[in-house]
Amino acid sequence: MREVVLPVVNTVAAWRREARALAAAGVPPEAVLWSVGQGTRDLFADGAGGPDGTGALPRTPEYFRQEEGGGGIRVSKTALDTIESALCHSDPERFARGYRLVLRLSRGAVAWGDRSDADMLTVLRHAKAVGRDIHKMHAFVRFREVPTEGARRAFAAWFEPEHPCVERGTPFFARRFGDMDWVIATPGVTARFEAGRLRFEETRAEMRPPEDATEELWRTYYASIFNPARVMVKAMCAEMPKKYWKNLPEAELIPDLVRGAEARVRGMAETAPAETAAPRVDKVRARTAALLAEAAPEDALGHLRRDLSACARCGICARATAPVPGEGPAGAPLMIVGEQPGDHEDLAGRPFVGPAGAVFDEAARAAGLDRGAAYITNAVKGFKYAPRGKRRIHQRPDAGEVTRCRWWLDLERDLVRPRLILAMGSTALASLTGSGQGILSRRGRAETLADGTPVLPAVHPAYLLRLPDRAQAAAERARFEADVARAVALARAAA
Repeated sequence: MREVVLPVVNTVAAWRREARALAAAGVPPEAVLWSVGQGTRDLFADGAGGPDGTGALPRTPEYFRQEEGGGGIRVSKTALDTIESALCHSDPERFARGYRLVLRLSRGAVAWGDRSDADMLTVLRHAKAVGRDIHKMHAFVRFREVPTEGARRAFAAWFEPEHPCVERGTPFFARRFGDMDWVIATPGVTARFEAGRLRFEETRAEMRPPEDATEELWRTYYASIFNPARVMVKAMCAEMPKKYWKNLPEAELIPDLVRGAEARVRGMAETAPAETAAPRVDKVRARTAALLAEAAPEDALGHLRRDLSACARCGICARATAPVPGEGPAGAPLMIVGEQPGDHEDLAGRPFVGPAGAVFDEAARAAGLDRGAAYITNAVKGFKYAPRGKRRIHQRPDAGEVTRCRWWLDLERDLVRPRLILAMGSTALASLTGSGQGILSRRGRAETLADGTPVLPAVHPAYLLRLPDRAQAAAERARFEADVARAVALARAAA
């Protein structure tokens, strides 16, 4: 049995050198005992290192490449990088497993990425765990400024990772904080960045930095931004596991803040101003009901469009330019209901004038439909969006918003009284029928509403514009045009 004792610092590089030497000598994995310990200075001494006797430790994937006239092992760059990441795991068997796996890979005994292999599966899982630990290090390291005599500011941090991944995780800090000197000390290895050079050393007891005044400022800031109404303990612990709390100055406040959250929420509710009904909503409802009873259909549609501009049933229209009313004559045999206005419709104040509207217009012309002879509207009257730079990105309305806006759609149906409704998109179909079942399984088959009005489901034209495959897009477009043509024919037959 050969015993290989790796150093605490530069462990992966030392493993690489030893693995290559063992492979060249034909030493099987089961004949090697790996460990990490102190007193390994001889491992790097002159004449005791690399194959050229210089002690140099190769650091590139070529270390495992077959060299002319010598033994060796060959693995891909991806495989080597993943294995070296897994070597930063805390599992004591990681070095033996890594040596065993690279030998099997080089001999073709296992294919890279084959999760049915026990060694491969463990290495992949360990590499992923190390990656998570490094991500948490990047998120939870808290630097404290320390006195320095030089021109560069100096900082120190103490962190306790789950795995020995300091050497793999700290180059991130060198790139991000290259204008200052810093030290990140962990229980095993300390990373030191000075004058633009990153180096590692074994951690000494005195390396843990003392607490400083800025931590109290940070705790005060954290307590001030804590929102008791949005406490989600499980989600917080998933993103910030308790094992990392000892590294965070603000963590000592969390238990008290969580315990007091419910009482703070009650206090906020008691002191909040009384919630009043949205302005003008009651007046709009009363006036619309009177118009429906007294006005002619064409006049009632005009009043409905005017009253829609004051709608406050949900918050969508408050953010949009204005609600987009339906357009078309009362008594139109065909009503076409889309989902909601887009950016173009919001700016123009008319339904279906954007790219999706162009697709619909083309299908309508092919079916012989005069757009002005149909009543065209949307299930939701306002444009719901999320700002992204200078763009407004469409967002799907939630079920509550669709339900609140159904009130306007029902009024339009009462005034227009169409012979048939073409529902384009799942939101339109759900608003009309109350069923959220997928539209792709319902398209092409007419359904009947409670008042006896037939509804023909079809996809929304915007769906056709999002299809990446040209052949599929062409087939779906032909099917959409057939659905529009069928709706036109059925409406004419029922007129």
